[in-house]
Amino acid sequence: MERTDERRLNQTDPVTSKRKTALVTGASGGIGRAICLELAKTSHYIGIHYLGNRVAAEETLTQVRQAGGDGEIIFFDVRDGKAAEQAVGKLTANCGGIDILVNNAGVIADGLFMLMPPENWHKVIATSLDGFYNVTRPVIEKMARAKRGAVVSISSASSLIPNRGQANYAAAKAGLNAASRSLACEVARLGIRVNVVAPGLIETQMITAAPKEEIRRLIPMARIGKAEEVAKVVAFLLSDDASYITGQVISVNGGLA
Repeated sequence: MERTDERRLNQTDPVTSKRKTALVTGASGGIGRAICLELAKTSHYIGIHYLGNRVAAEETLTQVRQAGGDGEIIFFDVRDGKAAEQAVGKLTANCGGIDILVNNAGVIADGLFMLMPPENWHKVIATSLDGFYNVTRPVIEKMARAKRGAVVSISSASSLIPNRGQANYAAAKAGLNAASRSLACEVARLGIRVNVVAPGLIETQMITAAPKEEIRRLIPMARIGKAEEVAKVVAFLLSDDASYITGQVISVNGGLA
């Protein structure tokens, strides 16, 4: 029987015998970086997407290489369909295809709905939902030709339970859940799996201003999650070990929902 450590060092595409290529959006830090590092453990080549912080993206790439993977840094705004398609095309040309996509890019702009300025509504919706369409559509098109691939999108517990001040974020992530499940039905027979991971409160920069102690009391496990705990679930769903799982929304939230 093949040893586990040998399997981890030999995660190659069974058809082409090349290592798998992944595109991870929003990969400069937090959950995105943790996902990149988890994939690096199995020698993936990773397109590390960023928009606002190139230095952080370069640090992600450095850590990916230290963990046994490799990759390149990719800059574009997921809200820009043309830029997203060009970036997908370039990564495909460089690597011969994209085997894995992780839609992690997202923003928050919390506030009471009746006081929310239009730009805060549209920015959050556009990043999560337009971003999902703009990046996933050209990737899925290429996966369909190859008849294989896996997509995981990062949603939120806010899409499943009400959270005061997050109508825009909840709407964006709930839409992401529904779009992903519908897409999963469309492409399942093409050998492509599409799933969603919905984290709860995770220790990242996005929760810096959150009332952590108050929220912690609401979590059955009584602690804030780690980005690595989300990344491990994502990596599992992207792996061949999850070959019969598609169209699912998996919560990683300490029992919150």
